[in-house]
Amino acid sequence: MNKVTSLFIGAALSVAAAGAAQAGTLDDVRQKGFLQCGVSQGLPGFSNPDEQNNWTGMDVDFCRAVAAAVLGDPQKVKFTPLSAKERFTALQSGEIDILSRNTTWTMSRDTSLGLKFAGTMYYDGQGFLINSTKFPEVKSAAQLAGATVCTQTGTTTELNLADYFKSNNMEYKLVAFEKNEEALAAYQDGRCDVYTTDQSGLYSVRLKLAKPEENVVLPEIISKEPLGPVVRQGDDAWFNVVKWTYFALVNAEELGITSQNIEEMKASKNPEVQRLLGVENADGSAAGFGTGIGLEEAWAVNIIKATGNYGEIFERNVGLNTPLKIARGKNALWKDGGLQYAPPIR
Repeated sequence: MNKVTSLFIGAALSVAAAGAAQAGTLDDVRQKGFLQCGVSQGLPGFSNPDEQNNWTGMDVDFCRAVAAAVLGDPQKVKFTPLSAKERFTALQSGEIDILSRNTTWTMSRDTSLGLKFAGTMYYDGQGFLINSTKFPEVKSAAQLAGATVCTQTGTTTELNLADYFKSNNMEYKLVAFEKNEEALAAYQDGRCDVYTTDQSGLYSVRLKLAKPEENVVLPEIISKEPLGPVVRQGDDAWFNVVKWTYFALVNAEELGITSQNIEEMKASKNPEVQRLLGVENADGSAAGFGTGIGLEEAWAVNIIKATGNYGEIFERNVGLNTPLKIARGKNALWKDGGLQYAPPIR
C-alpha cells in the first residue's frame, strides 16, 4: 500500500508541477506588469526603432497585441533587440517572454530547441538583391554562378543558399556576418555581388542603402519562410494566449472588425462576431472564450482597439502605401486567395 500511495502522490505532484509550469509565463507577465519581447536589431516594416527608441513594425505590433490581451495596455511592452545567433538562447533562458523577430518556422526549430511556433504572421521566401548598375545583365538568380554572396550567419538563409546553388550546379562564395548591418554594409561596399535574405527583408534593407533605386530584388523565391512568433515548450497556457492572439487578428479581419468600427460591431447579431468580442449571451452569461484561456472576456476587443486586425497591421507597416510597398499576395486572407486562415472561435 505504501508503494502505491507513494506512486499516487508522486503522480499528483507531477501533474501539479506541470500545471504550475504551464501557467508560468502568463503569471510572470502579470506580476511584473509588462511583456518582454525579443525583436530584430532593426528591420523596417517588421521591428525597427526610431531615434527615440520607439519601436514599430508587424512583429512589434504583434507583441503589443499580446500585451493588450494580457495586460489591457499595448504600451506595456519592453523590447530586446537580438541578433539571429542570440534569439533562441534569449527565449530558452527566460530573458524574453516571446520572440517576435522574422523567424522561420522549421521542423528542427520546432522539435529540438524546446520552442513552439504560435502561427505564421508573414508567409515569406528567400530572394536575392543585386546592384543593377554593376550587373545590368543579371535578370535572374539562374545567372548568379560564381557570385560572392553576403548574408547573416545563424539563419536558414545559409542552408537555403547552399541547396539552391547545389541543385543548380553553380559555384558561389559565401561571406557571412553575425549582424545583419555588417552583411548589408559589406554588400554596399562591394565586398560581395549579392545580398540574400527573406524577400520581405530585402525590401526593408534596400531602403537603408545610399541609392535604393539602383538595387533590384530578383524575381526568384528559393524557399518557404513562414515567419511567426515563438514561445517556450511546456507552457501551454502561455502558448494558447499567444496563438489565439494571432488567430483573433485574422478572424477579426475576416469578420470585418477593425479598430475604427469595433464599438458598433459589439451590437452585431452575427454569432461569430459576438463570440470574438465576448458579447454576453441572451441570458446574460459570459461567452467564456476569454476566461477559457485565462484572460478577460474583452481580450479580443483590447487587441483590436490596440493594433487593429491583421490586415490593418499589414497595411500600416509593409503595405502598398508604405515605403516597402508590399502587396498582400500569400498573406491575403484565405477567402481572397491567400494563406491567412484561423480556426473559428466556438
